[in-house]
Amino acid sequence: MKALIFDVDGTLADTEDAHRKAFNDAFVEFKLGWVWDSDLYKKLLKVTGGKQRIRFFLENHDPDFLQRADIDDLILSLHQTKTKYFIARLENGQVPLRPGIEDLIHEARAMGLTIAIATTTTPVNVRTLLTVNLGKDSLDWFACIGDGGVVPVLKPEPDVYNWVLDKLGLRPEEALALEDSRNGLISCVRASVPCLVVTNDYTADQDFSGCLAQWPNYEDVTVAKLEALCATIKL
Repeated sequence: MKALIFDVDGTLADTEDAHRKAFNDAFVEFKLGWVWDSDLYKKLLKVTGGKQRIRFFLENHDPDFLQRADIDDLILSLHQTKTKYFIARLENGQVPLRPGIEDLIHEARAMGLTIAIATTTTPVNVRTLLTVNLGKDSLDWFACIGDGGVVPVLKPEPDVYNWVLDKLGLRPEEALALEDSRNGLISCVRASVPCLVVTNDYTADQDFSGCLAQWPNYEDVTVAKLEALCATIKL
C-alpha cells in the first residue's frame, strides 16, 4: 500500500444531510415547492453529481417540468445556488470531519504515505471542507485532488480513479480507496482499485459486494490496520 485515496462526501465528512438541506434552500429561493426529505434523498443518492440528481428527480417526479425551454439553464442555476448554501454551512462549521479521519490523515502523512482524493463533488466544495476543518495548508497535503471538474464522466465510472492513479504514477493495486457508497465502490472495481467501504446513515443499507471490507466508522482505524487489510488481497 503506497497511497490512500479518499472519497469526500460521506467519507471525509457526513456531508449528505448538509447537501440535502442546501438543495431545499435553493428550491425555496426559486419558489419551486419541492422538498427532499431524508428518505427521498437516500434514493436520489443513487445518482452522482448535483445537476444529474436534480434531473433524475424530475424524470421520476415531474417529467413535464423537464420540457421547459430553459431547463438546462435552470438546473445549472439551481445547482449553483445550492452550492452557495452548502458552502455557507461548511464555513459555519456545520460539517465536521468524521471521527477518526483527521487522525488517520495525520498518521499517514507522518509515515510518508501518499494521500490523494477522488471525488465527484465540485472543486470549491473540496477546498472549503478541507480548509475549514484542517487549515489552508491541508490542500498541499494531498498529492493530487481528483474532483468533479477534472473528468467528464463521474462515478460509478472509473475515470476519476484512473486520473488520480495516472497523476500518482501508481498501479491500482498499490493504492487503497476509502469510500462510503455503492457508486464509489463500483468506480473502484472498474478501476481495479481495492476499496474499503466505511458506511454512514445514508449508505449503510446499500449493496457492497466486491469491497475489500465494510466497516461502520473510522474509530480506531490506523494505517497498520489498513496495511493488514491490504495484505489479504490475492493478486
